[in-house]
Amino acid sequence: MSGALGALPGLLLLTDRSQLPAGRDLTDAVQAAVRGGARAVVVRERDLEDRERAALVHDLRELLAPVGGTLVVAAPAVGRPDGLHLRRGDPPPRTRPGLLGRSCHDAPELARAAAEGCDYVTLSPVACTASKPGHGPALGPDRFAELTRRAGDAHGRRPAVYALGGVRPDNAGDWLDAGADGVAVMGAVMRAHDPGAVVEELLHALAVAA
Repeated sequence: MSGALGALPGLLLLTDRSQLPAGRDLTDAVQAAVRGGARAVVVRERDLEDRERAALVHDLRELLAPVGGTLVVAAPAVGRPDGLHLRRGDPPPRTRPGLLGRSCHDAPELARAAAEGCDYVTLSPVACTASKPGHGPALGPDRFAELTRRAGDAHGRRPAVYALGGVRPDNAGDWLDAGADGVAVMGAVMRAHDPGAVVEELLHALAVAA
């Protein structure tokens, strides 16, 4: 990985406080994940008011700063994140952030992201996922590999591709084998009673596959 993407590791953690076990706070869950080795967090939580999201972004920046981590915010951006993550239908920002990512699900969306100069994309769902049941169908390793090979534009620009959707410690390495630059994980960590342990398992699986 080069350029702005040099700051991104092989594991992206996406937040979703609706999946947390009862009584757990999102900041506490992310803190545990950071202790487990997470170094890049994408803040979703689109239903929060701007003031609440800005406060959350501030708190998570404070968690990531001591470990040199990266914080990306899903549009609409609030606070002072390191980057911006766009949904499939979001227009590109007028002012480019330091790091730009986009959610993709098929070849045309990958081509658009490459043409926009996105640094990375999430490609989903790669497997059946409890976070979004019925969302799919799952790409599977073969289709994922095919799409990843075609992720660049006519000028050879290619965003890094992160596998998302149904990624777990027992299959994380499969997506690297299929051509992924990394994996993006939400439910497996958000639903865990020990988020740090799950992150450690994910990182171990990625290290073995690499």
